[in-house]
Amino acid sequence: MLSPPVAFRTLAVVHETAYRYEAPVELAHHLAYLRPRHDAWQTLDGHLLHVDPDPSRPQAGPDALGNWRNVFALYVPHEALLVRASSRVTVADRHAGLDAQACVPWEEAALRLRYLAGAPYAAEAEFSFPSPFVPLHDELRDYALPSFPPGRPVAQAALDLMHRIHEDFTYAPASTQINTPVLEAYTQRIGVCQDFAHVMIGCLRALGLSARYVSGYLVSRPPPGKPRLVGADASHAWVSVHCPGLAVNGGWLDLDPTNDVVPDQSHVILAYGRDYGDVTPMRGVIHGGGGHELSVRVTVAPWDDLPDGLDLPTAWPAAVTDDNELSTAVT
Repeated sequence: MLSPPVAFRTLAVVHETAYRYEAPVELAHHLAYLRPRHDAWQTLDGHLLHVDPDPSRPQAGPDALGNWRNVFALYVPHEALLVRASSRVTVADRHAGLDAQACVPWEEAALRLRYLAGAPYAAEAEFSFPSPFVPLHDELRDYALPSFPPGRPVAQAALDLMHRIHEDFTYAPASTQINTPVLEAYTQRIGVCQDFAHVMIGCLRALGLSARYVSGYLVSRPPPGKPRLVGADASHAWVSVHCPGLAVNGGWLDLDPTNDVVPDQSHVILAYGRDYGDVTPMRGVIHGGGGHELSVRVTVAPWDDLPDGLDLPTAWPAAVTDDNELSTAVT
């Protein structure tokens, strides 16, 4: 089993999604990305997915990017659906001691991603292309350029871009929709964490750099003396940019433009994608139902300071045995 570095923090994560329908849903198929990732800096100690009504033909496994996804169907009429994902996660600070100058200039990082006949394949290049939610726009490139003068190390430039986005944009819940175009969020300078992430990814890719969308969570209650981060009590999103020469995390540097911070032990990673559409926490197709009400509740709390009434499993499935394997129970 992979072991995190010495400094770590164990967290409980409960993500509950509840639907109530105006009329019975006769048939439903759902896809969920609700199991945190497991790597050298984030150990998944246990995970349980509870679905009510009982799902038919549940399936689970990694997708092409190594994220864990659950697929299930409901063949019985139902007027409500409850999906509760419970996890125990041990998180270390993957960017402790970050030296933003210890990587290559941004132009060199971009050049390494270009196709050259006979050159080695760079896996991170998959995140340098436009995607459905993040097409390439000249406006985003022009906005990013002041942070990327010639020869500046890519991590240092990306940090500066994060600071500027946090300063120039306003976080406002319910100000945008899931499908709000990235250029509209950029023009209005307002949005939620998803928009902040999409704008920053669009800026980086417009310069030829590799950037991925990170879906995850924030600790609901910060440690004493620490500010409460925006986006707690809900799913969260931030950015990961590839910085060749960076000694940790495979060269990937996580940045949270919504909060203007480098993610640490307060951030839990669910999944990596090109954009929100790749790693939507839960989506599906239903037949029937009419209108519906949706309620989402997220709690992320230190294991040694759990809030009263938190609904955690009394027993967990088997622990992780390697980098890709975990017995995940669906009940």
